[in-house]
Amino acid sequence: MTIKICGLFREHDISFANEALPDYIGFVFAESRRAVSIRQAAALREKLDPAIVPVGVFVNAPPELPISLARDGVIGAAQLHGDEDEAYIALLKAETGVPVIRVIRAPSRADIEAGEKSAADCLLLDSGAGSGKRFDWSVIGICSKPYFLAGGIDAATIVEALSYDPFGVDVSSGAETGGVKDREKMLSLVRVVREASIS
Repeated sequence: MTIKICGLFREHDISFANEALPDYIGFVFAESRRAVSIRQAAALREKLDPAIVPVGVFVNAPPELPISLARDGVIGAAQLHGDEDEAYIALLKAETGVPVIRVIRAPSRADIEAGEKSAADCLLLDSGAGSGKRFDWSVIGICSKPYFLAGGIDAATIVEALSYDPFGVDVSSGAETGGVKDREKMLSLVRVVREASIS
């Protein structure tokens, strides 16, 4: 099982990640209080432990943006939160070779079944665009495509989230205190996932 900690935008965040060693971190290239510029992301990427995969988070961005960031090594995967279609996903995969994560917001079982047919490498099931709230996880059922579970995951809910056997969990606000990443919370969340993977 894997863990992605999303919304890193400070050098402190990178230091915490390098200590906690999640599998993935997220750089947000969309309107958000956690957004980063291309220059910021490149500088943070240079300080990131090479064992951690940086994921670019996009919402209806021109495909040239994720393609450029992937080619420059700033991101190692692209996460799509907008209305990007299958042609967009195919273009990204053809031009970069990096994994593509297709976000399904507030999914129903029918939404998940449709997502399973996507050319994306992985799904991310979330309640909304970074709302930090959970949806009804019972609708997931058996998913034939690997998926991240996101939305409302924190120290109180992560064990339950892992019980759904996702490919990974995606945490943002659940790893924060006062709107910024919290070292102890990041270390604790990664530890829970590692222990669950062993047991």
